[in-house]
Amino acid sequence: MAGHVQVQFTAPTAEEAGRLGRMVVEARLAACAQVSGPITSTYWWEGEVTSASEWVCTLKTTSRRVPELLGALRDAHSYEVPELVVTEITDGDPDYLQWLTAETASTD
Repeated sequence: MAGHVQVQFTAPTAEEAGRLGRMVVEARLAACAQVSGPITSTYWWEGEVTSASEWVCTLKTTSRRVPELLGALRDAHSYEVPELVVTEITDGDPDYLQWLTAETASTD
């Protein structure tokens, strides 16, 4: 069975997080996109500590789709340096993981 991962990113608005999530699901780069928030992020940027409201999008996909998924998000994201974090799924419901694999199969 394919390796499975969650990819998480933040966006400045719910609309952008939703748009990017829908974009990658429509392209079958992810099987599912879940948007949550708002959250408050505190981080270093350009030499200063800053805080901002953001929205989190969590994507489920296969390891095989990660390079193309990250590239699509980088190209379409409004942030100069978007947070793109990949976490391996080490176990899960076999039926769900099989669905995830099927929904991210290339349509080429």
